[in-house]
Amino acid sequence: MKEYRQGTFSRPPGATEILLVRHGESRAATKEAPFPLVDGHGDPELRENGHAQAARVGERLKRLPIAAVYVTNLRRTAQTAAPLCAHLNQTPIVEADLREVFLGEWEGGLMRIMAAENHPLMAQARAEQRWDVIPGAESNAALTARLIPALRRIAGRHPDALVVAVAHGGVIGHILAHATGAEPFAFAGAANASISHIVMTPERIIVRRFNDAAHLEGLDG
Repeated sequence: MKEYRQGTFSRPPGATEILLVRHGESRAATKEAPFPLVDGHGDPELRENGHAQAARVGERLKRLPIAAVYVTNLRRTAQTAAPLCAHLNQTPIVEADLREVFLGEWEGGLMRIMAAENHPLMAQARAEQRWDVIPGAESNAALTARLIPALRRIAGRHPDALVVAVAHGGVIGHILAHATGAEPFAFAGAANASISHIVMTPERIIVRRFNDAAHLEGLDG
Protein backbone atom coordinates (compact mmCIF):
# COMPACT_ATOMS: atom_id res chain seq x y z
CA MET A 1 0.00 0.00 0.00
CA LYS A 2 1.42 3.36 -1.00
CA GLU A 3 1.40 5.93 1.80
CA TYR A 4 1.17 9.68 1.48
CA ARG A 5 2.66 11.33 4.53
CA GLN A 6 2.24 14.94 5.50
CA GLY A 7 4.98 17.02 3.96
CA THR A 8 7.42 19.27 5.75
CA PHE A 9 8.60 22.66 4.58
CA SER A 10 11.82 22.90 2.61
CA ARG A 11 13.43 26.07 1.34
CA PRO A 12 12.70 26.53 -2.38
CA PRO A 13 15.77 26.38 -4.63
CA GLY A 14 17.49 29.76 -4.83
CA ALA A 15 15.52 31.19 -1.90
CA THR A 16 17.01 32.92 1.13
CA GLU A 17 15.90 32.37 4.70
CA ILE A 18 16.12 35.46 6.90
CA LEU A 19 15.82 35.36 10.67
CA LEU A 20 14.53 38.78 11.68
CA VAL A 21 15.72 39.45 15.22
CA ARG A 22 14.33 42.41 17.08
CA HIS A 23 17.05 44.23 19.02
CA GLY A 24 17.25 43.86 22.80
CA GLU A 25 15.54 46.36 25.06
CA SER A 26 17.02 49.83 24.75
CA ARG A 27 17.31 52.37 27.52
CA ALA A 28 14.23 54.10 28.81
CA ALA A 29 13.09 57.39 27.33
CA THR A 30 12.94 60.48 29.51
CA LYS A 31 11.97 64.06 28.77
CA GLU A 32 15.23 65.23 30.35
CA ALA A 33 17.57 63.05 28.27
CA PRO A 34 16.27 62.46 24.74
CA PHE A 35 18.00 59.85 22.63
CA PRO A 36 20.81 61.05 20.37
CA LEU A 37 19.91 61.10 16.69
CA VAL A 38 21.55 59.36 13.75
CA ASP A 39 20.28 60.69 10.42
CA GLY A 40 17.23 61.92 12.31
CA HIS A 41 16.47 58.58 13.98
CA GLY A 42 16.61 58.03 17.72
CA ASP A 43 19.69 55.98 18.63
CA PRO A 44 19.48 54.72 22.22
CA GLU A 45 21.89 52.12 23.52
CA LEU A 46 20.77 48.81 25.02
CA ARG A 47 19.94 48.77 28.70
CA GLU A 48 21.53 46.10 30.88
CA ASN A 49 18.83 43.50 30.35
CA GLY A 50 19.01 44.20 26.61
CA HIS A 51 22.58 42.95 26.62
CA ALA A 52 21.43 39.83 28.49
CA GLN A 53 18.76 39.29 25.84
CA ALA A 54 21.39 39.68 23.10
CA ALA A 55 23.51 37.01 24.76
CA ARG A 56 20.53 34.63 24.72
CA VAL A 57 20.04 35.29 21.00
CA GLY A 58 23.68 34.42 20.39
CA GLU A 59 23.37 31.17 22.30
CA ARG A 60 20.15 30.25 20.49
CA LEU A 61 21.50 30.79 16.97
CA LYS A 62 25.22 30.06 17.19
CA ARG A 63 25.00 26.49 15.85
CA LEU A 64 23.00 27.37 12.74
CA PRO A 65 24.69 27.62 9.32
CA ILE A 66 24.38 31.40 9.18
CA ALA A 67 25.99 32.90 6.08
CA ALA A 68 25.88 36.53 7.25
CA VAL A 69 24.56 38.81 9.98
CA TYR A 70 23.01 42.15 9.05
CA VAL A 71 22.38 45.15 11.30
CA THR A 72 21.06 48.67 10.75
CA ASN A 73 22.91 51.94 11.25
CA LEU A 74 21.43 52.25 14.75
CA ARG A 75 23.63 50.93 17.54
CA ARG A 76 21.05 48.88 19.40
CA THR A 77 21.05 46.42 16.49
CA ALA A 78 24.86 46.14 16.40
CA GLN A 79 24.94 45.65 20.17
CA THR A 80 22.33 42.91 19.89
CA ALA A 81 24.21 41.17 17.08
CA ALA A 82 27.58 41.33 18.86
CA PRO A 83 27.35 38.06 20.88
CA LEU A 84 26.18 36.07 17.85
CA CYS A 85 28.88 37.58 15.63
CA ALA A 86 31.49 36.68 18.25
CA HIS A 87 30.29 33.04 18.22
CA LEU A 88 30.36 32.94 14.42
CA ASN A 89 33.57 34.95 14.04
CA GLN A 90 31.72 37.24 11.61
CA THR A 91 31.60 40.99 11.15
CA PRO A 92 28.05 42.33 10.82
CA ILE A 93 27.03 43.99 7.56
CA VAL A 94 25.17 47.29 7.76
CA GLU A 95 21.93 47.55 5.79
CA ALA A 96 20.76 51.02 6.76
CA ASP A 97 17.41 50.72 4.99
CA LEU A 98 16.25 48.23 7.63
CA ARG A 99 16.37 51.01 10.25
CA GLU A 100 13.30 51.71 12.36
CA VAL A 101 10.22 53.59 11.18
CA PHE A 102 10.98 57.32 11.01
CA LEU A 103 8.80 59.10 13.57
CA GLY A 104 9.28 62.70 12.46
CA GLU A 105 8.69 65.18 15.27
CA TRP A 106 8.34 62.32 17.75
CA GLU A 107 11.88 60.98 17.36
CA GLY A 108 14.43 60.85 20.17
CA GLY A 109 12.17 58.81 22.46
CA LEU A 110 9.24 61.21 22.38
CA MET A 111 6.95 58.62 20.80
CA ARG A 112 7.30 56.35 23.85
CA ILE A 113 6.35 59.24 26.09
CA MET A 114 3.38 60.25 23.94
CA ALA A 115 2.17 56.64 23.83
CA ALA A 116 2.43 56.27 27.60
CA GLU A 117 0.53 59.53 28.07
CA ASN A 118 -2.23 58.46 25.65
CA HIS A 119 -1.71 61.34 23.25
CA PRO A 120 -4.69 61.60 20.84
CA LEU A 121 -2.44 61.30 17.79
CA MET A 122 -1.06 58.03 19.11
CA ALA A 123 -4.58 56.69 19.46
CA GLN A 124 -5.34 57.88 15.92
CA ALA A 125 -2.19 56.22 14.55
CA ARG A 126 -3.23 52.91 16.11
CA ALA A 127 -6.82 53.23 14.91
CA GLU A 128 -5.83 54.12 11.34
CA GLN A 129 -2.76 51.82 11.40
CA ARG A 130 -0.39 54.35 9.90
CA TRP A 131 2.62 56.14 11.35
CA ASP A 132 2.29 59.33 9.32
CA VAL A 133 -0.49 60.58 11.57
CA ILE A 134 2.52 61.71 13.62
CA PRO A 135 3.86 64.99 12.16
CA GLY A 136 6.67 64.29 9.73
CA ALA A 137 6.58 60.52 10.22
CA GLU A 138 7.05 57.90 7.54
CA SER A 139 4.07 56.59 5.61
CA ASN A 140 3.33 52.90 5.15
CA ALA A 141 4.03 53.25 1.43
CA ALA A 142 7.41 54.88 2.04
CA LEU A 143 8.27 52.17 4.55
CA THR A 144 7.48 49.43 2.03
CA ALA A 145 9.48 51.25 -0.63
CA ARG A 146 12.68 51.09 1.43
CA LEU A 147 12.26 47.79 3.29
CA ILE A 148 11.39 45.40 0.47
CA PRO A 149 14.30 46.42 -1.79
CA ALA A 150 16.63 46.06 1.22
CA LEU A 151 15.41 42.50 1.77
CA ARG A 152 15.78 41.79 -1.94
CA ARG A 153 19.37 43.03 -1.85
CA ILE A 154 20.15 40.71 1.04
CA ALA A 155 18.47 37.78 -0.68
CA GLY A 156 20.35 38.49 -3.88
CA ARG A 157 23.67 38.18 -2.06
CA HIS A 158 22.76 34.92 -0.30
CA PRO A 159 20.75 32.49 -2.45
CA ASP A 160 20.23 29.04 -0.94
CA ALA A 161 21.42 30.32 2.44
CA LEU A 162 20.33 31.40 5.92
CA VAL A 163 21.08 34.89 7.20
CA VAL A 164 20.21 36.93 10.28
CA ALA A 165 19.00 40.52 10.16
CA VAL A 166 18.83 42.35 13.49
CA ALA A 167 16.23 45.06 13.05
CA HIS A 168 13.42 46.90 14.82
CA GLY A 169 9.90 46.16 16.03
CA GLY A 170 8.07 48.48 13.67
CA VAL A 171 10.08 47.25 10.72
CA ILE A 172 9.59 43.55 11.47
CA GLY A 173 5.87 44.08 11.96
CA HIS A 174 5.60 45.93 8.64
CA ILE A 175 7.52 43.25 6.73
CA LEU A 176 5.29 40.47 8.02
CA ALA A 177 2.10 42.45 7.37
CA HIS A 178 3.25 43.18 3.83
CA ALA A 179 4.18 39.54 3.24
CA THR A 180 0.85 38.18 4.45
CA GLY A 181 -1.47 40.92 3.23
CA ALA A 182 -2.56 41.59 6.82
CA GLU A 183 -3.54 44.96 8.24
CA PRO A 184 -0.49 47.23 8.67
CA PHE A 185 -0.23 46.88 12.46
CA ALA A 186 -1.29 43.22 12.64
CA PHE A 187 2.21 42.11 13.70
CA ALA A 188 2.97 45.04 15.99
CA GLY A 189 4.54 44.29 19.35
CA ALA A 190 7.23 41.69 18.70
CA ALA A 191 9.17 41.11 21.91
CA ASN A 192 12.65 42.50 22.31
CA ALA A 193 15.22 39.92 21.11
CA SER A 194 12.49 37.73 19.59
CA ILE A 195 13.02 35.88 16.32
CA SER A 196 10.75 35.99 13.29
CA HIS A 197 11.47 33.94 10.18
CA ILE A 198 10.82 34.70 6.52
CA VAL A 199 11.83 33.07 3.26
CA MET A 200 12.57 35.30 0.28
CA THR A 201 11.79 33.87 -3.14
CA PRO A 202 11.75 35.85 -6.39
CA GLU A 203 7.95 35.81 -6.36
CA ARG A 204 7.02 36.35 -2.73
CA ILE A 205 7.92 36.44 0.94
CA ILE A 206 6.92 33.36 2.92
CA VAL A 207 6.35 33.84 6.66
CA ARG A 208 7.47 30.87 8.75
CA ARG A 209 7.57 32.23 12.31
CA PHE A 210 6.72 35.34 14.36
CA ASN A 211 7.85 36.48 17.82
CA ASP A 212 9.70 33.33 18.90
CA ALA A 213 11.06 34.19 22.36
CA ALA A 214 11.60 30.72 23.83
CA HIS A 215 15.29 31.52 24.39
CA LEU A 216 14.33 34.37 26.75
CA GLU A 217 12.45 32.21 29.23
CA GLY A 218 13.38 32.99 32.82
CA LEU A 219 15.25 36.17 31.94
CA ASP A 220 14.28 39.00 34.28
CA GLY A 221 13.46 42.42 32.85
